[in-house]
Amino acid sequence: MTPRHEACSAYSVSIFIAGDAKLAAMICREFCDAEGLCVTVTPTTYVYTGGQEDGVIVGLINYPRFPKTPGAIYATANELAERLCQMLGQQSFTVQTPDAAFWTSYRGDAA
Repeated sequence: MTPRHEACSAYSVSIFIAGDAKLAAMICREFCDAEGLCVTVTPTTYVYTGGQEDGVIVGLINYPRFPKTPGAIYATANELAERLCQMLGQQSFTVQTPDAAFWTSYRGDAA
């Protein structure tokens, strides 16, 4: 069998959010099943002034088999980040593209 090779422009988006990694993976699985999508879910620890907490980094890429525009990838990532925020009981998250990082907060003081 001859291998199939596809290419598209590279574009990756990462979601940074605190919360339980197993629950985050389950939320991502449900989202991916509904959307026809594949993401990575990497457990991580956020260390900051005065503390630390566990969370995940969720990755999306421009997949050559089903290429999308950067805007479509960002929109999908932001939709997934909103879902994760709600279902993980968080108040903020960051979505990072190659060009910018977008922080969303639902905290009353936005701090």
